[in-house]
Amino acid sequence: MPEILLAGFLLLILFALLGAGIWVAFSLAIVGLVGMTLFTDAPVGSILATTFWGHSNSWALAALPLFIWMGEILFRSTLSDDMFVGLSPWMNRLPGRLLHVNIFGCAIFAAVTGSSAATAATVGKLSIPELSRRGYPEKMMIGTLAGSATLGLLIPPSIILIVYGVATEQSIARLFVAGVLPGIMLVVMFVGFVAIWSLLNRDKLPSENEYTSLREKLRRSRRIIPVMLLIGGVIGSIYSGIASPTDAAAVGVVLALVLSWSSGSLSRAVFVDGLMNATRTSCMIAFILAGAAFLTVAMGFTGIPKLLAEWIGSLELSTYALLAALTVFFIIMGCFLDGISVVVLTTSVIMPMVEHAGIDPLWFGIFIVIVVEMSQITPPVGFNLFVLQSLTGRNILNIAWAALPFFLLMLLALAMIVMVPEIVTFLPNNMS
Repeated sequence: MPEILLAGFLLLILFALLGAGIWVAFSLAIVGLVGMTLFTDAPVGSILATTFWGHSNSWALAALPLFIWMGEILFRSTLSDDMFVGLSPWMNRLPGRLLHVNIFGCAIFAAVTGSSAATAATVGKLSIPELSRRGYPEKMMIGTLAGSATLGLLIPPSIILIVYGVATEQSIARLFVAGVLPGIMLVVMFVGFVAIWSLLNRDKLPSENEYTSLREKLRRSRRIIPVMLLIGGVIGSIYSGIASPTDAAAVGVVLALVLSWSSGSLSRAVFVDGLMNATRTSCMIAFILAGAAFLTVAMGFTGIPKLLAEWIGSLELSTYALLAALTVFFIIMGCFLDGISVVVLTTSVIMPMVEHAGIDPLWFGIFIVIVVEMSQITPPVGFNLFVLQSLTGRNILNIAWAALPFFLLMLLALAMIVMVPEIVTFLPNNMS
């Protein structure tokens, strides 16, 4: 098939550029230029200019730097220091006790930062020494951190969902709402696994019988509760239709500044560092999106996605077989690239196949995010594995082995949303 050879040729160029250390955005644009120059008669220069401008001048994209800035502000507050103190009193009655601090701490911090690596590093720096001191098993400490940190990609406000929404022209508000139930489902599955493991391995857990009154629990949680209310308010305002994602992000930044100021951690240096880091990250992602948009347009001119979609259709694969093949493909890609790069690299070619197969693009966005989550704890290049290796000094294969149960739980969650798509679509289809 000529289209297969052409796609393979362009893919080789892309990986050669990435392997040479060329920026992802430049690599995408160069592949698009090569494809259009060699295989079409289209005016490459004018298309490149209009595509870059058109996809940079997007109101939906305005939510991206605001949510990143909100995360940077809270990341530099005392939230991480208060996480263990605030959550631990509530976990003492659960089977597994303080192991659940990793899960719920990661879930909260994930919603703040939207970064799995930052979540693993921040929560791990605090919880690993404390849990080690109390005698909790290292394998479960590492496993709960590795698995739970990936929630940063799914629990809204998620940066990767904004990227997917802009790249595929899906509603970001609906994507955020679609990620709520799967995110809660994963948290429940992780908690359930730890509880069952703890009941079966009581002898491996330290005995702690600390009693804490409700007043003391609330006192210790006084700084976490406002952050949880902030996250709930941002998502709730989007779900209820009161605010768009961009409006909610702007309010979130203001409230994050207020929270940081009230905790005494907001200084001029913290403000400037957070703003500059958010600017750098936002520019990087926006540049990648612009390069991906041009590659998408270029692929449209070459006709490769349409031909590949028709070829896939001619194979008469069932929807389940196609999703299984895409799962393997995304996991392999995620072993070598970060989640955002995986999404922007693949949407131009994958989405025509997905739409040709009759798969809902909104549902597929959550599907991609869960698969990318899985790749974060898959060797050889699972980013969370490297973070935890630096924190613990353990061999990366040992860390991957500790994370394996959580990888399998995410695989189970993936099967559940395939069998019951309403887990993803129920809330967005019932938005007011």
